[in-house]
Amino acid sequence: MAADRPGEFELIKRFFAPLAKDPGSLGLTDDAAVLKPRPGFDLVLTKDVLAADVHFFAEDAPEAIAAKSLRVNLSDLAAKGATPRGYLLGIALPKGWTADWLQRFCKGLEADQAAYDIQLLGGDTIRSSNGLQVSITAIGEVPSGQAIRRCGAKAGDILFATGTIGDAAAGLKARLDRGFAATTSLAASDEAHILDRYLLPRPRTRLAPLIVKYANASMDISDGLLSDAGHMASASSSAIQINLETVPLSPALTYLKSAAPDVFFPCLNGGDDYEILVSVPEAVSQEFSAEASQLGCPVTAIGKVVEGEGTVNLLDNGVPVSADLQNGFRHF
Repeated sequence: MAADRPGEFELIKRFFAPLAKDPGSLGLTDDAAVLKPRPGFDLVLTKDVLAADVHFFAEDAPEAIAAKSLRVNLSDLAAKGATPRGYLLGIALPKGWTADWLQRFCKGLEADQAAYDIQLLGGDTIRSSNGLQVSITAIGEVPSGQAIRRCGAKAGDILFATGTIGDAAAGLKARLDRGFAATTSLAASDEAHILDRYLLPRPRTRLAPLIVKYANASMDISDGLLSDAGHMASASSSAIQINLETVPLSPALTYLKSAAPDVFFPCLNGGDDYEILVSVPEAVSQEFSAEASQLGCPVTAIGKVVEGEGTVNLLDNGVPVSADLQNGFRHF
């Protein structure tokens, strides 16, 4: 063992125990955490496993890796209308890990715990012979019986999306191809934006109460806008129409749409957005939009739910656009 690497119990005490402030964590001194939901609430649980050079680059800053690992889970909680409560952390450290690296990783977790009001409850740490892997199980709370699933969209609903779409997929292209900005004549500020959006998702946790209040269906956009709309349509036994001209785009994606459409369309459905797709009854859609803006989490109406069976129709100013639902993110 390297001289700067503490043993198992010292590692827990030094790095992880300071993150475990919830009484249910038992200070990370026992075999398991003990958690009880507040009266009148259900627990919502979600898990994501992130692997080096699949979901992030091994050379990324440890703080950013920690933040992304936690935030992708928080996005799932928000989409169900749940507020964060705590999380379990599993981390497989590669051969070359150092105490300094782990300290920085935990600093990233600490910052996001403060930002999103969530605490470490427990976990496990092992050695990895195949690169860094981070597994987080996030736990949230939602009023009993009111978790919003992806299967409730109804014909006539208005479809909303948070944030902007396609930035992270474009950022990945820029990471993989150092000449991406030059090839597409993308401005330096736009390149910086897409690189940041790939590295650091922005989970829309503020929207959770409004999802419970207004939504018929909701899910996070992680596999790609069109792919995830297809998942919602299939689960809801309906069809979805998306109007391309209304899909919220950053200046970077707006530029790529006109200057490099062959790049833009794969990014539109490239995944890693971690925005939220919400289906809201038309009668309350304006209230939903207005209240979301008041919370600092604006939403954009991008289409509607119609009669059908699991299909997604993409239109550009009323003209059908061929949409490949298979080019979103694939887990295998």
